[in-house]
Amino acid sequence: MRSEDILRKPIDRLGLIGGFLDVLPDMCFVISPEGNILEMNTRVEKLLGYQKSQLRNKSFDRIVHQASHQQFHLALQQCVVEDSMQKMEGGVLTQSGEAMDVELFISPYHNENRQLKNVCCILVRDISEKKQKELDLLRFSNIAHYTVNPVEITDVRGRIIYVNPAFEKASGYKKEEVLGKNPSIFGSGKHPKSFWKKMWETISVGKVWMGEVENRRRSGEPYYTQLLISPIVDNDAKVVGYFGVHRDLTEQKHLEHQLIHAQKMESIGMLAAGIAHEVGNPLTSISSLVQVISRSTRDEFLQEKLELIKGQISRISRIIRDLVDFSRRSSYEVQLTDVNKCVHAAVEIVRLGKKAKDITFHVQLDQNMPKLLLVPDQIEQVFVNIIINAVDAIHEKIEKHRHKEIEQQSGKISVNSKLENDDIVISIEDNGSGIGEEALPKIFEPFYTTKKIGEGTGLGLWVSYGIVKSFQGTIKAESVEAKGTTFTVRLPLYHEF
Repeated sequence: MRSEDILRKPIDRLGLIGGFLDVLPDMCFVISPEGNILEMNTRVEKLLGYQKSQLRNKSFDRIVHQASHQQFHLALQQCVVEDSMQKMEGGVLTQSGEAMDVELFISPYHNENRQLKNVCCILVRDISEKKQKELDLLRFSNIAHYTVNPVEITDVRGRIIYVNPAFEKASGYKKEEVLGKNPSIFGSGKHPKSFWKKMWETISVGKVWMGEVENRRRSGEPYYTQLLISPIVDNDAKVVGYFGVHRDLTEQKHLEHQLIHAQKMESIGMLAAGIAHEVGNPLTSISSLVQVISRSTRDEFLQEKLELIKGQISRISRIIRDLVDFSRRSSYEVQLTDVNKCVHAAVEIVRLGKKAKDITFHVQLDQNMPKLLLVPDQIEQVFVNIIINAVDAIHEKIEKHRHKEIEQQSGKISVNSKLENDDIVISIEDNGSGIGEEALPKIFEPFYTTKKIGEGTGLGLWVSYGIVKSFQGTIKAESVEAKGTTFTVRLPLYHEF
């Protein structure tokens, strides 16, 4: 009698196949020491599609996926030798040849007399759905981890439990610094309580919320994002956390501000042309009358007052001239221009001024830069305006601390030029009084000045802005109050007129 027949008798006597095994939710096999299938439960027919007659007395290898053969035989050998249950994950094949991910529990079987221990029971549990969920989770975690968009996940109380590398880069905070914290640590304080109240009312009932927010980096700099917050719900539709994705809008906001500023400058330019025309004509008449009166009287008092009037007329004339220069295309001739030469000339002009005598100038110019099609006098005037402002800022700082017991810091202006990609970049840095955060966005507006009354018209930087823009360049200011300011002028190598 074959061993399979001998082994089947005690198994049948226990009634396992007809009773206990068939009520198990998982597939169950009984195999011989040679690895042949002695019996199985009805779950095998349902899940794998085989009839019992097709598998009985056949090798268990028939349904084991090729990739799992070696692992299975090693586990089976350990089960027999060590007389202990072994567990493994692998694959089995359905009748149609499809692979199924399974978890196998291989256990030695003993009859009622503790004999026939080489017979094994194999419990096969379908984990295809579990594996699919694990794969979906792996895909999701990789998407969240490696996406360029900042991602944060919070628990139901709003405490951060995950941030991705993009979030660390955007916020400036390390993961360890924010875990367990509320996202309010990034808040700028610019949004009213009603804004966040509405957000919480939306997401707490399982709805998606989206809005634009202004946050603060670790350094204190503002950054703008479009934030989408999606509730995370469990199988019972209960909110268990929140998933937030940011889309950086900082550069977009910067470009919007630039566009608005450019449009405002264009409108002001048109207005300036009209003002220059309307004011210029009567001013010429007034100037002529003053000259006539001046020649027809010898009264000293009257002559003194007429000189004051002449001075004010000259000041108004300069303002009108600046307005005209900004509002219309210059008639100056465009020619190949050595930018370094213009920068050097501007430094030398300002250096001769009385206020600049105690200021140290550090000039470092890249000598390997091509010439640009510019108007030399105009671009030189841009640098003169910026450097004069730097001198005034240093002088203001010195005067402010002159009577205080503070160690005086020597005035310094650094002027540099370099070639960067397709731009010539000129930077002018000073260690003067700096510009306040509120004033900085306004410095290129006409008639805006931080100087005392009578010390500036507020048109120098406005005119400089117009000149640089006319050559498709950009001019930008960065400043820290009481520490200094840096102006950066970028002029493209190629531009159209």
